[in-house]
Amino acid sequence: MTAFNCPLCNAYSQQLWRKVYREQGNRVEALPEYSMCQCTHCSDWLLWHEQKLVVPDVSGAPQANDDLVEDIKHDYAEAASIAAKSSRDAAALLRLCIQKLCKQLGEEGKNIDKDIGSLVAKGFDVRIQQALDIVRVIGNESVHPGEIDLRDDPAIAGMLFTLVNAIADQMITQPKLRDELYGKLPKTKLEGIAARDAKTRAAEHKE
Repeated sequence: MTAFNCPLCNAYSQQLWRKVYREQGNRVEALPEYSMCQCTHCSDWLLWHEQKLVVPDVSGAPQANDDLVEDIKHDYAEAASIAAKSSRDAAALLRLCIQKLCKQLGEEGKNIDKDIGSLVAKGFDVRIQQALDIVRVIGNESVHPGEIDLRDDPAIAGMLFTLVNAIADQMITQPKLRDELYGKLPKTKLEGIAARDAKTRAAEHKE
């Protein structure tokens, strides 16, 4: 395969393949059952054994939402690659993804509690507020990049994978889709909607 979806960055990209060698005393011998490839998108390396991916050890985590920025996708993919071995480390990375997602949504991305308050003040969906509060509470009331909660377990890590995608879907993907569909309406229809809304605002102003 010269191109596929990289399990680390999720991008469909070309792969640069290399043979794997081992030093045996003064000799260097090839290991034909092993091979390595480098993703041309994220530059990370993958190790294969008999055409099966062994590093990273990618878990069954759902694929990251395409509308997440690349930095978040990379952390998400790393969390997926270690979830089976260390759910605590995966959960810490996913909470970091949540903080970065808050920043992608226009917040500071430094304090989840403060970001939640700001998002609520902007009138965001209460379900998003509840999802973010779950992340905050799981993080022992104060979530900081890299913080690990000793209570994390595989179930919590799995929930965090779902939350990252759910928040991205409701706050980024769905609004983008609505905007795209609305923009495809005929110009005359858009003008009619604008005129209707103007009349409604004028009537409300009179009252």
